[in-house]
Amino acid sequence: MYLREDDKIWIATGEDGTMPIYMLPKMMNRHGLVTGATGTGKTTTIKVMAEAFSEMGTAVFMADIKGDVSGLCKPGTPNAAVAERVESMGIENFTFTGFPVRFFDLFGESGIPVRTTVSAMGPILLARILGLNETQTGVLQIIFRLADDNQLLLLDFKDLRAMVAYAGDNAKSFTTLYGNISPQSVGAIQRNLLLLEEAGGDRFFGEPELDLNDWFGFDEYGRGVINILDCVALFQNPLLYSTFLLWMLSALYELMPEVGDLDKPKLVFFFDEAHLLFTGAPKALLQKIEQIVRLIRSKGIGIFFITQSPADIPNTVLSQLGNKVQHALRAYTPNDHKAIKAAANSFRPNPAFDSETAISELSTGEALVSALDEKGAPQMIQRGYILPPRCSFDVAEPELIEQLTKSSHLYTKYAQPFDRYSAFEVLEEAANKQALERDQAAQQAQQLKEEQLAAKATATTKPAAPKAPARRAAPSPMNRAVSSTLSQVGRSVSRELVRGIFGNIRK
Repeated sequence: MYLREDDKIWIATGEDGTMPIYMLPKMMNRHGLVTGATGTGKTTTIKVMAEAFSEMGTAVFMADIKGDVSGLCKPGTPNAAVAERVESMGIENFTFTGFPVRFFDLFGESGIPVRTTVSAMGPILLARILGLNETQTGVLQIIFRLADDNQLLLLDFKDLRAMVAYAGDNAKSFTTLYGNISPQSVGAIQRNLLLLEEAGGDRFFGEPELDLNDWFGFDEYGRGVINILDCVALFQNPLLYSTFLLWMLSALYELMPEVGDLDKPKLVFFFDEAHLLFTGAPKALLQKIEQIVRLIRSKGIGIFFITQSPADIPNTVLSQLGNKVQHALRAYTPNDHKAIKAAANSFRPNPAFDSETAISELSTGEALVSALDEKGAPQMIQRGYILPPRCSFDVAEPELIEQLTKSSHLYTKYAQPFDRYSAFEVLEEAANKQALERDQAAQQAQQLKEEQLAAKATATTKPAAPKAPARRAAPSPMNRAVSSTLSQVGRSVSRELVRGIFGNIRK
């Protein structure tokens, strides 16, 4: 309903109820920003936008931190507030309806399980999840390179822990080729892996790995699927939450082909609590995030960052966000006043009102909107009320979420994890072989010693037998494993180990 015949997204109406405020679908890959204090209407705004994107056949991804966007799956119910707004805005033929929604959950409890492999995550993003410093990150990169060079698959948590332990135990033999692997850094990585495991972070490393192609789907009416990731539990670890969503973005970038500027995006990605993505991030990571945001638009992907203030977003990223919806901000401290001034300055001024004053005066559901025109230039800021969503304002019931989840064809694809032969099994097998060879060597030495003692006891004047030639050193466990058990598996995966911007595997 909010997608007009002239291909404009009707998102809000001016204060007098007669002036529609639009966004253009072809400009949605220029990204956007939805900001405002808690309780001012950001969730309603992104629901209305998600409904419009779905209607025009664009897939949507949303991170659900509080559970309040889950209501997109069911129709809303009549109430006086919505009826009043529908009438004042002149919305014709308004009907409540639900939208095609798929629920996902990293912990597999409130949606289709989401997993990725350790190799696919890559060392840079994994180091951020683990909270490693620069030196420890460098050691983790060496460990990944060591695994890649020896064609060892790092699929799940036990693969990574086995690889870290192996690198630490054999650090001296790798120093010349890869660099120093200090015991202190290995110990720090192992401790942080243990902490992540205790927080449940090990549960989403494994297979079957999420195929992001599954996000692109339609219902029988041609509406794009809205993919909702339940982040209520995940958000308890903000660093894990933000880094995992960043991995999803980077994986999308590596997956999607170049398409240039389309009439509408293929997918719109809503990144809630976006400030967590940038808080404490090192400069090198910020540069890579900026690169992803700048380049992913040519892949037909639009990103909307949701946070409290534009000041939460670095200027290098903020400058690339062309479509903006600013809800109210309240000024209680000098820093709050600065944030409001900065937010006002990020818009093209409207002579009809003062933006800085308006931001403080906005009521719930009211916003300042600035969108890009047909040429990609920012339009003059407009003040208006966001349209009401047609989905439910309520949280979807757990029973409904379970029903929708288990009825999806993707549930059978991802429900049951499986464990392939990978680095853990290879290193365990190599260690077992080495232990067996040590035992056999010890037994042979003991047998030889006993034979020598027996021969000495019955010695005659015969000349001494010539000494046996020295035995060559046995190859290392890694070399034996690669040359024997991995000879076929390794060749089949070596072509896949090409890493992208964040060190994650390119498909």
